[in-house]
Amino acid sequence: MSNRLTQIATRTGDDGSTGLGDGTRVPKDHLRVCAMGDIDELNSSLGVLLAEPLPDGIRELVVVIQHELFNLGGELSIPGYALLKTDAVLRLDEALAEHNAALPRLKEFILPAGTRSAALAHVSRTVARRAERALVALAATEPVNEAPRQYLNRLSDLLFVLARVLNRANLDGLGGDDVYWRSEKLLRGED
Repeated sequence: MSNRLTQIATRTGDDGSTGLGDGTRVPKDHLRVCAMGDIDELNSSLGVLLAEPLPDGIRELVVVIQHELFNLGGELSIPGYALLKTDAVLRLDEALAEHNAALPRLKEFILPAGTRSAALAHVSRTVARRAERALVALAATEPVNEAPRQYLNRLSDLLFVLARVLNRANLDGLGGDDVYWRSEKLLRGED
């Protein structure tokens, strides 16, 4: 990973190909490039979330996640390279346990809504699921390390939990609770 960008407009991709970190060129619609793009989009989505008021602990966690996603993108840019470590997956597991413990048990499905920060966490969650699907598709055709798949799976779960936490944080005066889907069961008042 010694290559650093010194020039952005290289024009080498005008033919529909792009260079990987190992110097090989692949089509821009290659499964590896698609997975890298989804991870980049996820990282950008988290950047928008970071532009919102967030509790300090969540802000620090999201910043760490951004760095880990950059590592994941770097790993994918060099076939056969491992950069994302299993301790990153464990960190997400710990954050999941910590934040989930403070939440009430769900009795009904919730909508991806509520406060702006919670809604942005939900958008990031859906991008994480898409990135996970892209990585699974790549793994069906080429070897992919286990940690990245686990990481994206845990991250989407964590973002769901963080959205619930952010709805309760009331940082913008609108928080309070999850936005529940109006199912027949809920409308009848059943648990």
